[in-house]
Amino acid sequence: MLRFAIRRFAIAAPMLFIASFVMFMMVAFSGDPMSRYRSMDPPPPPEAIASIERQLGLDQPVLVRYWNWLTGIFRGDFGASVANVDIGAELGARMLVSFRLIVLAVLIAAVVAIVVGVISAMRQSGAIDNVVSTLVFIALALPVFWVGVLLKYAAIEFNEAAGTTVFYTVGDGTSSGAAGLELVGFLALPTIVLVINQFASWSRYVRSSMIEVLSADYMRLARAKGLTKGRAVVRHGLRNALMPFVTIVALDFSALVGGAIVSESIFQWRGMGDLLLNGIRNLDVHVVMAWLLVFATATIVLNLLADLVYGVLDPRIRTA
Repeated sequence: MLRFAIRRFAIAAPMLFIASFVMFMMVAFSGDPMSRYRSMDPPPPPEAIASIERQLGLDQPVLVRYWNWLTGIFRGDFGASVANVDIGAELGARMLVSFRLIVLAVLIAAVVAIVVGVISAMRQSGAIDNVVSTLVFIALALPVFWVGVLLKYAAIEFNEAAGTTVFYTVGDGTSSGAAGLELVGFLALPTIVLVINQFASWSRYVRSSMIEVLSADYMRLARAKGLTKGRAVVRHGLRNALMPFVTIVALDFSALVGGAIVSESIFQWRGMGDLLLNGIRNLDVHVVMAWLLVFATATIVLNLLADLVYGVLDPRIRTA
């Protein structure tokens, strides 16, 4: 298993380097960060614009800029910002907000998807399967922004009817130091939005995989030995059915990030989504690059973990 893990880590490192280079070039040629200064009426003096360009490193060749940015990351320097913010400090605070939401949503969505998928597979074509499949397809058809807005207005009505604030519709709770049930009130609505967005598609993968497993020879052998259908599924079927599901969860991380950006915008969270949108509005190259690097690293790490979990679930993979 150790050799298997080392090989996967050896593959992940050059992937991250290549990803950082491609992202930097795409962002560097996507627009001119100085355009907002040049479009002012009256425009600033050329000397002032040149000074800002030197401060941001825009007066250097793009390959030199990439190298300076890459080496600076190892010193904790993510580059200068057009908005004069400490990018490293902003990343630290906002990653805590966003990853708290994403991790919680992934855990809940994965558990719900496994339970729903297994139940549907074990009751294939039955009444329960038909009802669950209908609800799942409805959830798949619901846009993230529409669900978020709907939940926000429903929460406002609920709070008014209850006479107290149960669900918070604005803010993430970090500025007020929320904890306990108050923190749950801040997390509840954005988490539900992401869970609805993901569990529906994941449950279909689990259902399809479980149906295939239930018809396997080893499952029939387990039943012939006297195990009930439920115990056979838990002991032998679930482990094999979850292998493709692990890969899907890792690959869908980008979709979760997109949903988190929308959800944070609706509920006005100061997370990574707000940081990205402000960076795009200001054409703040280093802010956008820092955001992309964080989530590119997270995506590669998640796929690496998925490979390792695959090896745990199926020993044939790590010994091949």
